[in-house]
Amino acid sequence: MPALVTNSKIWGEMFGTKEMHYVFSDERTIQLYLDVEAALARSQSKLGIIPKEAGEKITEASKLNFIDWNKLEKRTSIVGYPILPVVEQLSSSVKDGYGQFCHWGATTQDIMDTADVLQIRNGLQLLESDLRAIADALVKIVNEHITTPMAGRTHLQHALPVSFGYKASTWLSGIDRHIKRLEEIKSRSFNLSFFGAAGTLASLGEENGLKTQVALAKELDLNVPEVSWHSIRDNFCEVTGWLAIVGASLGKIAYDIMLMMQTEIQEVAEPFLHGRGSSSTMPQKRNPISSEIMLACSKLLREHHSSMLDAMVLDHERATGQWHVEWNALPSSFIIASSSLRSAKLLLEGLEISPENMKKNIDKTNGLIVAEAVMMALAPHIGRQFAHDIVYDCCRKTIKNKISFVDALLLEKQISDVFSKADLLKIVDPSNYLGAAPTMAYNLLKNR
Repeated sequence: MPALVTNSKIWGEMFGTKEMHYVFSDERTIQLYLDVEAALARSQSKLGIIPKEAGEKITEASKLNFIDWNKLEKRTSIVGYPILPVVEQLSSSVKDGYGQFCHWGATTQDIMDTADVLQIRNGLQLLESDLRAIADALVKIVNEHITTPMAGRTHLQHALPVSFGYKASTWLSGIDRHIKRLEEIKSRSFNLSFFGAAGTLASLGEENGLKTQVALAKELDLNVPEVSWHSIRDNFCEVTGWLAIVGASLGKIAYDIMLMMQTEIQEVAEPFLHGRGSSSTMPQKRNPISSEIMLACSKLLREHHSSMLDAMVLDHERATGQWHVEWNALPSSFIIASSSLRSAKLLLEGLEISPENMKKNIDKTNGLIVAEAVMMALAPHIGRQFAHDIVYDCCRKTIKNKISFVDALLLEKQISDVFSKADLLKIVDPSNYLGAAPTMAYNLLKNR
């Protein structure tokens, strides 16, 4: 087994899309460090803190082509952080000696945190696109099956009839909330980090330090925070929390679909692709691969978020190791989340739905799934508790004697005196006992 499934040549995109891998790749990460350094130099040159030419020359040099990757790896393993080794190579590559103005007044964490924010912004853009596609796919399912009866299940057993559109609308409601949460997260998370060694901007002085913050934030289209967040990591943790709850919502959808795909149920099926979900020995198998990936990802995302919660508990003005946890948990969360959302998108856009099997499953209990409907119809005539007890006895007779529920009901005089067979057939029709399910699903669509 490979050391990391997210980087494996075997598993491909099962645990991370190519697009998200690129966002968090070494090349993209180092380029973002260089972009932040270049933006810092431009900002300070415009403010007159460093020579104008320095901003131009540093920006011109801030390209990956000068990076000696072997040297960067060796120096990073010695220093413990990649920024000093990057700045060393950048400074020596800037023409006319202007490299001495690189990294002016900044600290390692300023550059890394700001680059992380830019990565998060790019990553969230990718995830939001898939999340909205998932919502669109669910809207289509809700519209098409808003009155399609199926067995509602509690404790894995038949409860009452629901509609499949209603079931999908409950999935959709969570996705819609995640989209709204994302907008709030953006406003709190897209913050610049530029505070200097201890977060006080002392190396530049108050005036130049604060001016640099504003100018640099403008260059990078980020917000200017009121105070240093070097050791206050709730914003990053909120992001992984969002990834975790989105993953959990998709895991719930996956779990439902896997259960509905069981051979004995077969109410839905994942989109067909030749060989997809095949067994090495059982030719008939069509395993729920997308759902399995979504469920696994939901568990992995929860664990990574747990690590981020631990990483929030930092000492003083700079962490002594907790920060390093983010270097694994944050990119891993995005990569795994990209797999979950992409799997969900493909699954829901091509989900095969069988109203016929839904009806067959409802009918498997010979009408017992609507026992409550009979009880509630009978209750005004003889009282609720009497109605409950009588219908309960009829349910037992249906099971014991293997007869239809309607026939068992007609054998009970207190029921046949009130209802004809035609009345009972109408009462026990599952499509007549969907309650407000279709209306609630419709209201969700209307109010989105």
